[in-house]
Amino acid sequence: MILRRQLMAGAGAAMLLPVQGLARGGGDPIATTRYGRVRGLSEQGVLVFRGIRYGADTAPRRFQAALAPTLWRGIADATAYGAAAPQTKAPEPTSEDCLFLNIWTPALDGARRPVMVYLHGGAHAHGSGSDPLYDGGNLVRRGDVVVVTLNHRLAALGYAYLARLGGPAESGNAGNLDIILALQWVRDNIAAFGGDPGRVMIFGQSGGGAKVVTLMAMEQARALFHSAATMSGQHVTAAGPNHATERARAWMAKAGAASFEELRGLPVERLVEAMAMTDPLEGKGEISFTSTLDHQVLKRHPFYPGAPREAASIPLIVGNTHDETGLWIAATLKRGDTDWDNLPARLEREIVKDVDPVWLIERYRALYPDRTPGQILLAASTAARSWPGHLIQAEERARIGAPTWMYQLDFPSPEAGGVLGAFHTLDIGLVFDNVQLPAARTGNTSEARALAGQMADAFIRLARSGDPNGGSLPAWPHYDLDTRPTMIFDRDSRIENDPRRAEREWLSVAPYIKPGG
Repeated sequence: MILRRQLMAGAGAAMLLPVQGLARGGGDPIATTRYGRVRGLSEQGVLVFRGIRYGADTAPRRFQAALAPTLWRGIADATAYGAAAPQTKAPEPTSEDCLFLNIWTPALDGARRPVMVYLHGGAHAHGSGSDPLYDGGNLVRRGDVVVVTLNHRLAALGYAYLARLGGPAESGNAGNLDIILALQWVRDNIAAFGGDPGRVMIFGQSGGGAKVVTLMAMEQARALFHSAATMSGQHVTAAGPNHATERARAWMAKAGAASFEELRGLPVERLVEAMAMTDPLEGKGEISFTSTLDHQVLKRHPFYPGAPREAASIPLIVGNTHDETGLWIAATLKRGDTDWDNLPARLEREIVKDVDPVWLIERYRALYPDRTPGQILLAASTAARSWPGHLIQAEERARIGAPTWMYQLDFPSPEAGGVLGAFHTLDIGLVFDNVQLPAARTGNTSEARALAGQMADAFIRLARSGDPNGGSLPAWPHYDLDTRPTMIFDRDSRIENDPRRAEREWLSVAPYIKPGG
C-alpha cells in the first residue's frame, strides 16, 4: 500500500531552537526541535516520540539527495510511526514521503545521555525503524540512554546507480545520504530529548550493520557518530559502478522506462513492482541494490583494500551468530531430509566461497564425526557464506590497531527443537532486551533474559564510554591477529581465542566476495 503522509508546514514560521521540553499538567510530553514542536507519549516511564520528520518528502527529488524539513507551526503529532520506504512485500504503509525517525528517552531534561541510533536490516531493500523488536523502551529503562530508529529510502529508490543513465551522481547512495541527514538531525536536535550529540553510537543488524560500516568509510558521515557496532553486517565491499549500472539498466527496462526522465515520472507502484524482478547478475532472488562505489559519495569500499584509517579512532563491535544460515535454510533443516547424497548439492547452493563442496564436507566429517548431514550443512554454509565477512572486518581493523571487539552468539533458538541454532537475526531481541516478544525467537526464559541483559549492557557501555567491558562479562580484549579473542555470548558467556579455527583455515584458500557486489 502506498500512502502519502504530510505534516503541517508553515513557510513563515519563526526558527525554533531546541529547548527543554515539558509535559504540561502531567499530559503528553512536548519537545522543541529546530523545525517545530512535537508531541509524544509516555509509556511505562519512557517518553516516546514516533514519526518525527527529519527530511522533506523525497518524491519531488526522486533519486536525489533529500532536503531538510520545512518549519511548521503549532505542535506536530509524534505518536504514530511514519510511513516506511516503498518496498516489495511491505507489511506496513509505505510512501516516498518516508524520512521519519523515532525516539525513546527517559526525560526531556538536558541530561546529555548517550544516544544509540539503530539502522534496520533488510538487505538495503526491506524493513523500517518501526519493527516492534526495535522498541527502545527496555534499553532506555536499563541504561539511561536515548534510543533512535529511523526510516530511509531503500532498494532502487535509495540505491539504484543511475549516474551513467542520465540520473543524479548520488543516486547509488541516496539511502545512505538519508541516514546522514538523520544523523545531522540528531546532532542538531537530540539535546532537546535529553541526549548528548557528542556521544552518538550507530548500530545495526544485517543490512543495517552493512550500512554502519559503509558510513565509517564515508567522510561526510564519520563526524556524526562516535562509536559503532555491526551485527551480522558482513559488508566488505560495496557494489562496483559497472555492476550497479547493469542492474539499474535492467530495472529501468523492467519498469518500462526508456530514459531516466521517463523513469523519474513513473508511478511509484510500477517502480516497486519492477524491484521484484530476478537479479540479472546472480540469476536468483530479487534484484539487488546496495551502497555503490560511485567515487563521489562513496569513494572507497568499507573494508577493501583494508579498514579505513580515518575511522580507526571509532570504537567498533563486530558481531555474528554461530549459525547465520539457519534463517535461510530453516525449511530444509526442519524437514530433516538432508543426507550424505544430497548434501553436496545443497551446500553448493548456499556458499559464496568458491570451494568444492565435497572437499569441504570431507573435512567437516573428519573434524565432527558425530554430526548429521543437516548439522554439517548448517555449519559449513555459515562458515563459507556469512562468517568470512565478519572475520575480515575484525582482521582489517586489527591490522591498523583500531579498537575492535568481536562477538559470536552461540545461544540457540529453542525453535524446532533447536535445529536452527543461533541463526541470523537472533541477536536483535537480545541486544534490545526484548526477548519477551515472540518475534525475538529466543524464548522468554530466565537464561534468555540474563543473556539479553549482558548483551544490552555491553552495547550501552559502548555508547556511554566507547568500551563494552564491565558488568558480569569477563574481560573482553581488543581483537588481534595473534590470539583472535572473541566473546562467546551464551548461557555461560566467555572469551574464546580463535573459535572454529580449523574452519577458518580451510576456507582461507578462497577469497570472499560479498553477494550483490
